[in-house]
Amino acid sequence: MPEGDSVFREAAMLHEALAGRTLLSTDFRVPAFATVDFAGQTVGRVQARGKHLLITVGDAVVHSHLKMEGTWHVYPRGTGGPGARRGGPRWKRPAHTARCVLTAEHHQAVGFSLGELHVFTPAEMDEHIAHLGPDLLGEDWNPADAARRMGSQPDRAIGVALLDQRNLAGVGNVYRSEICFLAGVHPDTPVGAVPDLSRIIDLAHRLLQINKLRGRRSTTGTPTAAVQYWVYGRGGKLCLRCQSRIIRSHSGEESQRRAAQEDRVIYVCPTCQPSPGQPS
Repeated sequence: MPEGDSVFREAAMLHEALAGRTLLSTDFRVPAFATVDFAGQTVGRVQARGKHLLITVGDAVVHSHLKMEGTWHVYPRGTGGPGARRGGPRWKRPAHTARCVLTAEHHQAVGFSLGELHVFTPAEMDEHIAHLGPDLLGEDWNPADAARRMGSQPDRAIGVALLDQRNLAGVGNVYRSEICFLAGVHPDTPVGAVPDLSRIIDLAHRLLQINKLRGRRSTTGTPTAAVQYWVYGRGGKLCLRCQSRIIRSHSGEESQRRAAQEDRVIYVCPTCQPSPGQPS
């Protein structure tokens, strides 16, 4: 599931392959930008901003958001879907899911199943992401600003506040569940009742920093740990700390109850994370 660390990793991969290179061809497979052609233009910086991935090309910015299923791949030039040479290497995703293809002299970057794809001017790009809070993996990370933003709604559930990209950018549902577990806080606990909000924010920062360049995300130890997560995806299994059964449920905030969407499911140890009002 793409979260801030996944987007950071993909941006680093794209930057290494494309930055400073001239594009030979571009193919935007969405109607709004189907006629855009950056052939002959040079790629500048590729960077992540929370869950947003930004590729600077000439005087424009190619913006993508992975959502639930999106991903960027880098292949040697000549790899491809339809039209690739017979018997040659192929893309690892179906060609019909490709939404953007950027081809340079030696590499080809392909964005598959992108949730969003836009071409903006720099001013439009700034406006599009102006709502985002401090970037957990950004050069200008500001924990005090994140705390101020989260604390401005003290009655809001901490689990919901962590997912709100206006508070801090980069946390998704995997990290939301893991951060709350490690802090010993139930996701439905109001922000104002969290004993140490700065610890929650520090945990978010440290977990994403640790995992930003790992091929396999882990919150329980090294990437080779047998169990990748403490609670996320482990509904019905035993807590690694206390052996209680982990509960899979949904956020208590009505606007976040979307039972069909995994990105709104929460995983909680009922013993390590007492419900609000329950004795700890």
